[in-house]
Amino acid sequence: MPIPTDMPTEKFQRYQSRVTEERTSKKARTQRHAEYESSLAPKANFATLNGTVHHYFDSGETASGETVILIHGWDCWWMWWHKVIAHLNAKGVRTIAYDLKGHGWSDTDSKNDYSLESLSQDLQSLVQHLGLKRYHLASFSLGAFVALDYAVRFQNEVASATFFNFGVFPNSPLLSKIIPKAIPFLFDKVVRKIKWWPLLYAYARITLARNPASKEDILIGMNSLTQCSPEAIRGTAEQLAKIEITENLPKQVEKLRIPTLFVAGKGDQVVSWKHTKELHGHAVNG
Repeated sequence: MPIPTDMPTEKFQRYQSRVTEERTSKKARTQRHAEYESSLAPKANFATLNGTVHHYFDSGETASGETVILIHGWDCWWMWWHKVIAHLNAKGVRTIAYDLKGHGWSDTDSKNDYSLESLSQDLQSLVQHLGLKRYHLASFSLGAFVALDYAVRFQNEVASATFFNFGVFPNSPLLSKIIPKAIPFLFDKVVRKIKWWPLLYAYARITLARNPASKEDILIGMNSLTQCSPEAIRGTAEQLAKIEITENLPKQVEKLRIPTLFVAGKGDQVVSWKHTKELHGHAVNG
């Protein structure tokens, strides 16, 4: 039975209009990338989850029996996974990469609820919408918080969990007050205003990527910055900065009995590999 889908969001339609224009660019490289992005559009689906229209990209072999749900990070969107998606699909694995509400092509929450509990409930609703019974989770950054919360509650369904850019988060009452204001301010007033891609490339190499990235991947990152709502960014930053949430991470990991993989990068200046290793130490089946 076909899975019902909602009408595309305005953000998706605006994005596709821009891609259509870029397909006629006189620059061959711009045209090639626009053709690539245009080829992805048919696999974009939309579903109303708990009152908010979400986008999800469903691709790969549906009859293989192996499905991976990909959950992006803070101030990101599903396209950050595009190379991972292509690799897994080539191996016969079905992938479902969705945009958290307020991110990417998903709508904002009319109630402005960006709590981890709410984001986890959205994931549950997506799983129910797709009729999934057994699946793997892969996530990074904010997505890892969502995946961990979800996996603890639905271990009977989750086959395994993979976490990137995730570890213990040293916190304090002072940091819990500063982070929700400082980080959104930095992104809203500085990073989002950068229009010259080489500058963001330099930022990415310093903070995240030890290896070179293509211009196209940097542009994908820039696009995520323009499509995330300020309310979603502030709301999720407040969640990640809560002491009760950061202190609970080791306890949550200890509850997992499913196969668990933590992936750390020594070039990651946001989450230290030592902090990832420390959180991994709490995994029973890691």
